[in-house]
Amino acid sequence: QVQLVDSGGGLVQAGGSLRLSCAASGRPGVNFAMGWFRQAPGKEREFVAAITWSGGNTYYTDSVKGRFTISRDNAKSTFYLQMNSLKPEDTAVYYCAATALGIATLQYEYDYWGQGTQVTVSS
Repeated sequence: QVQLVDSGGGLVQAGGSLRLSCAASGRPGVNFAMGWFRQAPGKEREFVAAITWSGGNTYYTDSVKGRFTISRDNAKSTFYLQMNSLKPEDTAVYYCAATALGIATLQYEYDYWGQGTQVTVSS
């Protein structure tokens, strides 16, 4: 079993920045790819970004490319989502997730989920 604890959300003005963190524990020796998803009020959860175990490959949804950066520190079992130039439409609950697949962008491909952290961007 893998436990994920995400944090770092908050209230920020448009154009501001936040860094989300996701601390992972459990199942040592299994290399997980990690992803971030988000769910805005009244909308379905959507893919935001993903990173392979090595960190050598990353993927982003088009709406965050150039603004968000996903990264990881395997020594700390933690991965991050740096969010810059935030927009009101980025407002959502953000979830980190882990998958034993090499990389994944679909929700059903992920096995473990964090509890979510709220990000609110004011205009």
